Amino acid sequence: MTTSDILFTNLDENGILRLTLNDVARRNALSEAMLAALGAAFADAGADPQVRVVVLAANGPAFCAGHDLKEMTAGRSQEDGGKAYFAHVMAMCAGVMQGIVNCPKPVIAEVTGVATAAGCQLVASCDLAIAADTAQFSTPGVHIGLFCSTPMVALSRNVADKYAMEMLLTGDMTSAVRAAEIGLVNRVVAPQALQEATMEMARKIASKSSMTLATGKRAYYAQREMTLPDAYDYASGVMVDNMLAQDAREGIGAFIEKRAPQWQDA
Repeated sequence: MTTSDILFTNLDENGILRLTLNDVARRNALSEAMLAALGAAFADAGADPQVRVVVLAANGPAFCAGHDLKEMTAGRSQEDGGKAYFAHVMAMCAGVMQGIVNCPKPVIAEVTGVATAAGCQLVASCDLAIAADTAQFSTPGVHIGLFCSTPMVALSRNVADKYAMEMLLTGDMTSAVRAAEIGLVNRVVAPQALQEATMEMARKIASKSSMTLATGKRAYYAQREMTLPDAYDYASGVMVDNMLAQDAREGIGAFIEKRAPQWQDA
């Protein structure tokens, strides 16, 4: 794994990859450079058999302030007023968010500070999220005349409609405790306990068969888009294939024999 100035990477002995946003001066905004770094990092993590779980964290007082508005505003100088440039950045951002969902490794957001607009979208796109009790979340685009339409996609897949619309229509900050109540994050802990709480969850997940985790994550997001009968048909097929896998045979055998399983990740 490599380290860049704006995105630190560290892979530990348990197969937990920590990706740390480090563009502190720009409040970890999703600049083109940051989007490119994140996209590459998640693609690499998905393909690396040594990586079992990804943790997405951040340095500085902000987890992520969303798109880099100064960079976006500079795009207006182009002949088309920035239309092509804006479309390019939105496509990059959508690619990163979908890359998190499509990554076969579980992704956990470790949230400190504020996560606003596309930063809130980044948290919502992760499979799990643990937040410090000082963290805050918002989709504040309405304050500047720019509705948070793309953050809405991830947000509406995490929380019920009324809660999502409240955040989108008011642009108000949502506390970490409230975010947990509405389902945007899994749990809230004291800031000094955040990293250990996140890593404890990551280690627990990393101890499972990576084949099983990838199968389950892929199936979860696929069935969610289906009708109930189609979802059951699809999930039944997934379970049949999963039962035939080596790790399922090993796991069931270990359970019956009352011993720890020896995963082959196959």
